[in-house]
Amino acid sequence: MRFGFIALASVLLLIGGACGALLLSATDIRIGAVLADPYIRHVLGFTFWQAGLSALLSVGLAIPVARAFARQARFPGRRLLLRIFLMPMVTPVIVAVFGIVAVHGQSGWITRALGAAGVPPDHYVYGLTGILIAHLFFNLPLATRLLLQAWDTVPGETWRLAQQLGLGSGTIFRLIEWPLLRERLPGTAMLVFLLCFVSFATVLALGGGPAATTLEVAIYQALRFDFDLDRAVTLALLQTLLCGALLLFAHRFALPLPPSAGLGRAIERDDRRLPGALVLDGASIFAACLIVLLPLLATVIDGLAGPIVPTLADPVIMRGLLYSLGIALMAGFGTTFIALGLAHLIRGCHARPRLVPAASLVELAGMATVLLSPLALGTGFFLLLRSAAMMQPVALAAVMLINALMAMPYAMRILVPAMLTAAREQDRLCAALGLSGWNRWRLIDWPGLRRPIGMAFGFAAALSAGDLGAIALFGGPGTATLPLLLYQQLGAYRVEEAAVTALLLLLVSLGLYSLIERGVGGHASA
Repeated sequence: MRFGFIALASVLLLIGGACGALLLSATDIRIGAVLADPYIRHVLGFTFWQAGLSALLSVGLAIPVARAFARQARFPGRRLLLRIFLMPMVTPVIVAVFGIVAVHGQSGWITRALGAAGVPPDHYVYGLTGILIAHLFFNLPLATRLLLQAWDTVPGETWRLAQQLGLGSGTIFRLIEWPLLRERLPGTAMLVFLLCFVSFATVLALGGGPAATTLEVAIYQALRFDFDLDRAVTLALLQTLLCGALLLFAHRFALPLPPSAGLGRAIERDDRRLPGALVLDGASIFAACLIVLLPLLATVIDGLAGPIVPTLADPVIMRGLLYSLGIALMAGFGTTFIALGLAHLIRGCHARPRLVPAASLVELAGMATVLLSPLALGTGFFLLLRSAAMMQPVALAAVMLINALMAMPYAMRILVPAMLTAAREQDRLCAALGLSGWNRWRLIDWPGLRRPIGMAFGFAAALSAGDLGAIALFGGPGTATLPLLLYQQLGAYRVEEAAVTALLLLLVSLGLYSLIERGVGGHASA
């Protein structure tokens, strides 16, 4: 368990040091005074409003899409579509923003199609509507995959019994599917709500002005433009308290899924062939594919039509590519290494009945960054490294550390369940054979955990490659990564160059995820 204690100490030291430096540097933290500001009240209200609408749209649309995938379990291309639904999770936010603008913007596909049909265009992509479209792109596939797990818990015998009783589609939904969905929905909706609540790059790029600003963007404005530490720390503390309260609220109302009592038989549903089911399921899957694929397709088409050779020949772009790859690989490795250590420590705690409560505290430490503003965390690192933060190696190292910490919750959600499952299956065998330490890892743990480790490593690297938050604070003319360069190109209206940069960044993120997942994990996930 020594490895786990080292990982835990590293997380506590990094997070505690950054937060401590931030709190000690602030001299006047008054949440009440900040809340008395009408602008902050407007920002807070808009933050809740856009997050609530985003969660409602994403989860509400995910229900018929997930049901369609569950009911039509054997149509051609189903497995491919589910893998495509993974793409938004590893697509950089700034690339998705470019694709959405290419589809919905002033000169986008939809505007041109409406103009050709004689319909006056409506410039809706900047503001609340654009934010909702972007959040739907990211969170509809995530919510669909999470809700689809509810159908996986239904035994095949239940569908056979429903077939024998002649239950219709509506009755099946009311008696079988809805009770399971009701247990999954609070957790899924709250996860989507929190992701939208702390959204930064989406709102920064598509907000369109002060009227559409969230707390995270307000923290960025206080740090980057005003360098008002007191205001930034107060807003970050307010956001952390709100996120913590929301998590406790979701935990209070979330219900555990009952274990499946079936025999594991795969029984196809009888209602899948009904004409109404075929039309509804087909329309749901088609609409979801349009939401996911159109921005990605627009990014690819516009990128291929842009000045590829001149853009790629630009030494600034090549330097940004190298920085992005280096930061992504180092951050991904750091995330996986620490998350693996924490998962190992959690397994050790579960093996000792007296230490089982401590396992929850260890997992909470690994998930802590989901409550923290990455911008505030980055500012804490900046203050810790105040004398050297402008030095290029130090700035890049800080970006790598922040990205590694912010990807921790995702890696923990992949590695901890896999580690505990492996412990239940292998602990007795290892004890009987006297295997422990390195020998157990080499012979037992690594073959079984290789796939989730590859997924966690690839996912963390892809997230880091497309991150804009940390580099927006530490990045300068000599340390700009591809996401920062793309944001600067869009801000300067260099659309054609931005198209090529967006395509390059998309290929980098997807390529990193695929290569690491296959190389480390041994094969692609389903």
